[in-house]
Formats: sequence, structure tokens, C-alpha cells
Amino acid sequence: MRTATRVGVFGLLGSGNLGNDGSLEAVLGYLRAEHPDAVVDALCGGPEAVTAKFGIPATRLHWNRAEYRTASRAGAIAAKGLGKLVDVFRTAAWVRRHDVVIVPGMGVLEATLPLRPWGFPYSLFLLCASGRLLRTRVALVSVGAAEIGNRPTRALVRWSARLAAYRSYRDAQSRDAMRAMGVDTARDEVYPDLAFALPTPREWGIPCSEPVGELGEGPTGSPGTVCLGVMDFHGGNDDRARAEEIHRRYLDGTIRFVRTLVEEGRPVRLLTGDQCDASVVAAILDAVDSPLVTAAEPASLADLMNEMAAADTVVAVRYHNLICALKTGTPVLALCYAAKSDALMERMGLGAYRHPAREVDADRLLEQFRDLEKHAAQLRRTLTERNRAAAEQLAHQFTALTTTLFPANDHDHAHAMRETP
Repeated sequence: MRTATRVGVFGLLGSGNLGNDGSLEAVLGYLRAEHPDAVVDALCGGPEAVTAKFGIPATRLHWNRAEYRTASRAGAIAAKGLGKLVDVFRTAAWVRRHDVVIVPGMGVLEATLPLRPWGFPYSLFLLCASGRLLRTRVALVSVGAAEIGNRPTRALVRWSARLAAYRSYRDAQSRDAMRAMGVDTARDEVYPDLAFALPTPREWGIPCSEPVGELGEGPTGSPGTVCLGVMDFHGGNDDRARAEEIHRRYLDGTIRFVRTLVEEGRPVRLLTGDQCDASVVAAILDAVDSPLVTAAEPASLADLMNEMAAADTVVAVRYHNLICALKTGTPVLALCYAAKSDALMERMGLGAYRHPAREVDADRLLEQFRDLEKHAAQLRRTLTERNRAAAEQLAHQFTALTTTLFPANDHDHAHAMRETP
């Protein structure tokens, strides 16, 4: 009698980042469609949130509940050290219970935002090493990667990738980065981000806004809404020394941009992508006191897409905010903070509409924004074509995943081997 395949999903899921949870939602959709008998659970950052939102059992990623708090007292430091040791056995025990573990998307092989080696990179290494030792297939699916300068982080990320049974990347730059760090990528493929597999508001049956007019006019001639996706941005892992300077420059330029739009009578809708972005929303609302500026509280990528589908144009920083706009066919201007954003915009045919998040120049941003609106109709047609291609590529990846991770003849053998005393 065939035993159901046990599938684990792993990552900083349920921790408030909508992009991470959207990647999980895409993988769960694939599993439910192609492997409905699979038994799925998670090892993740926010187990309660994952269970409530997705209906699967979940276990906390770290034994130490204060893992991401700064430890200054001796007791807290000792607890963190003990937690690292305990997590070795906790991770291995969890991996052993599974036939397959999937890491769904996310930038798990990069350090484009502040990151400590003994945080998530260490956890990912424990997962991949346990998978290799216990013969559980670990798959890194449409993940992001970037070259890493910090030696401990670089080593942990490199070995995590080497030990995985399957690797695919969300852009060619990610694959090139892993090759540069010493990983054999000859058999690794590049596919779009997993969020491109999610349905859009139009597919849910929710009516979308009509195409924008030439000068930011809505279908009735009134000024159209601009969605602004914000981020609590302080630079990357190598920018810690000037993090506050980068944040202030980003915030000042964004506020100037919003103030100009409001002076022209344009409604602005502020959107977040992570719970930590709320401070930026508050700063903008405080600086631009106008009923034209409102804020949404999206709880999922679906909520973000619904907001963006109703807008004329989008300006955004977070990677998955960009994807949501692109998915809905809404022209978007990207404030880029990493190569992944540049690659995404090039891939979707909007390479001309990029602006550096570290050096926000409000005048130049407004110039690019007006050009974006001028060419909106043409860009919508381009996005329709590129979205169709992305969906086809992801369907191909899911077929490849089934072939690699779920070979029909060895499910029972692998499970029986684990149950043998």
C-alpha cells in the first residue's frame, strides 16, 4: 500500500513579509493541484500565522524565541548559543520526517538586506546538511541569490546550495552569483519568481480599472490613483555604517515625490510589503497632510494586487510589490535597491523605468514617472505578453519539480527505510 508523500516547506514564512508568504502560497497551490495526497507541514518563522492562513501544521524555526532580538546580557547571549546547538537536533529531526523539503522562493541565497551569518544562513545550512545526511530531497525553488562578501555568510550560503538536491533561480544574475561563489550550476535552471504563478484579480472575477489616459487621467477624466509601495529601507548588508543616511535620503526623496503628486491633485495610495514598513507610511502621512494620501493594510499579495489593479500607475521598492504591479499589468516604476529588481524590470520589458533607491532624486523620479504614464497603454500590452510567458515557464518548472522530487517508484522505499528500526 502506497504511503502519502510527506512534504515540508521551510523559510521565514508567517513573519510578516507578504512576498515570502506569497511564494509559499504558490507552492501550496502546485502541491494541492499536482500532489493532492501529499501531507504538508512547515518549519518557519511564524508557525501560528502559517497555520491560520494556510491551514497546515507548522513548527517554529528556532528553539530560542528571542532569536531575532539583540542580546546584550550574559543570560540572553548564552540562550542564543544554546539555541544554535539545540537547533541542530531540532532541524535534523524535522527533516527526517519528510520525503521532500521545499524552500519556496525568497532571497535565501543573498544578503542584499542586513543579515547575520548565524541567523537564517545558519538555519538554511542545517536544513540542507540534514537533507543530505538523511537522504531527504531539499529543493531551493526559484530562489534569489547574490555574491556575498562576508566570509562566514558566504561559506554557509555556498554549502547550503551545494548540499541541496534541486536548485532553480528567479533570475540569471542569481545563478551567475552562485557560480561565482563556487557552486556547480550546470544543471540549474532559471524561472520567474513563484509569485507569477498566483492568480490575479481579473482571474478571481474582480473587475479591474480601465487603462489609464495619456496624462494620468482616469477613465472619467479625473486624476488617476498612484500606488506607492514603500519600504523601511536602510541599505544592504554592506551599508551598515551609513544606514541612517541612506534611509533619510530615501525617505526625503519619497516625501517630495508624494507632495508634488498631491499638489497636482493626484490621489496617492500607500502600500507596504512587510509589517516593518509601517513606520515609513506614518512618516509620509505626517509630512504630507492631505486627504489625497491614504494607506492600505494589505495582508497578502492578493490584497496588494487588488490595490494595484485599481490604480493607474505604481511606484514601488519591494521586490514583490513590483511583481504584484507587473502581474496585474499596471505600469510600474521601480526604486531599485538590488540587482534582482533591475533584472525583473528588464525581464518584463520595463527596464527604462528604474530609479536607485539609495539616491532618490525627486525631480528625476517625477520625470521618469511622467514618461511612464505617457507610454502606459503600450506598457500594458507588453506586460500582457510577458506575464503569459512567465506563467508558461513556471508551469514547466512545476513539471520538472514533480519529475525530480516525486519519482513514483521510490516513495514507499524511502519512507520504509526511515521507519525501519
